[in-house]
Amino acid sequence: MPNESNQIHVMGIDTSSTESFFETKKKTIFKAEIITGPRRILDSFKTWLNDKNLKNHKFEFIETDKLNDFIDQLKKKKKTTIVFSGGDPLWFGIGRLLIQNFPLSQLHFEPAATSFQLAFSRLGKPWQNTQWISLHGRDPILFEKAIKKLPSSLVVLTDSNKYGAKEVYQLLNSLGLERKYQFWTFERLGYQNERIIKINSIRDFPTDIDPLHLVILFEKEEPLIKSKDLPLFGIEDSFFLQNPDCPGLMTKKEVRVQILAELNLPNKGVIWDIGSGVGSIGLEALRISPNLKLVSVDKRIGSKNIIEENARRLEVNPSLIIEDEALNIFKGNKLTYNLLHPDRVIIGGGGSKLNLIIEETIKLINSNCVIVIPLISLKSISRLESILKPKAHKFSISQHQSYRGVSIGDDIRLSPLNPVFILKAEV
Repeated sequence: MPNESNQIHVMGIDTSSTESFFETKKKTIFKAEIITGPRRILDSFKTWLNDKNLKNHKFEFIETDKLNDFIDQLKKKKKTTIVFSGGDPLWFGIGRLLIQNFPLSQLHFEPAATSFQLAFSRLGKPWQNTQWISLHGRDPILFEKAIKKLPSSLVVLTDSNKYGAKEVYQLLNSLGLERKYQFWTFERLGYQNERIIKINSIRDFPTDIDPLHLVILFEKEEPLIKSKDLPLFGIEDSFFLQNPDCPGLMTKKEVRVQILAELNLPNKGVIWDIGSGVGSIGLEALRISPNLKLVSVDKRIGSKNIIEENARRLEVNPSLIIEDEALNIFKGNKLTYNLLHPDRVIIGGGGSKLNLIIEETIKLINSNCVIVIPLISLKSISRLESILKPKAHKFSISQHQSYRGVSIGDDIRLSPLNPVFILKAEV
């Protein structure tokens, strides 16, 4: 530590080994006149002084639990100071506040393992790809935005005064993602009475959860619910495997239900799902009408594997899954005769070639075919109407706006889904 009398040395501590830490840093510590830190760490330090018979050394102690009072006192003292901090003081710690109030030349930082790192070490899991958010004094919509990206793991630094672990669990449940993630709570990490719990239901929460806790969510490799326990249609979004490069990019349950209703599925026949994404609409159609022959088409690389996995989860068997541009299929004669003339068609995904796809599709459909096209853009409607309406004996457009209730503590906020326009043509 530099010799200037007003230096502030900020020391991160792994609270599981405070005694050995104080012993290792004894030389630096005893150069200081003021010792500061949270009460729990100061208590450990005072116990160590007594055990080592070092209590004759006269330190001035200041608690940091009330941060504004602590900063005011420290500005007045202008003495060599040790600031004890749990973990890394520059990772959601006291470091940011010190930087705002003192020149960098006066500060010296020495980090230890964060609660984040300790939690992953307890479970023996790597953490280099994890994402994290803090809810300390922040709007819980941050959690909603983060979890909708479907991260493989997410650390949530909870706010025990407002958005603790239980409220985070309720948020996860209201977003329909409870079954998709393992939910772990970590209390008092680094202390002798630390507690780690895997939460499987709201009933698992301890009544005495410590304010000093965090939450980690881990994506489950496989949905626990079995196909036979699912509803016939209107399956939760979280059940489907999704593209990790485009998380959340799938037709949401509320819209899927409406599209399936508009299709008026026959008992037998051929259904094309063009721009099928993760395959959710076509695969649910097979659950409703198992004798249909489904052709799923999507141009995204890897889409075939995703659709195959979702078909396995739902225990249905599409007749053909094609990973290619829809127009290439028409040109390349990639469909066998028994799949060539559809009775039902869903065309999703939008794009500049949508009108060409519709024109080519109309050339091949059976009589009394129903074509359903979900859109999120107004610009496409009039253009597609001009193509479909002259060919259809019945044509309709509807707009659908859904909201999902999201738990915010004891209250509920309605979170809007994107509005969708559905074009239906009976040709």
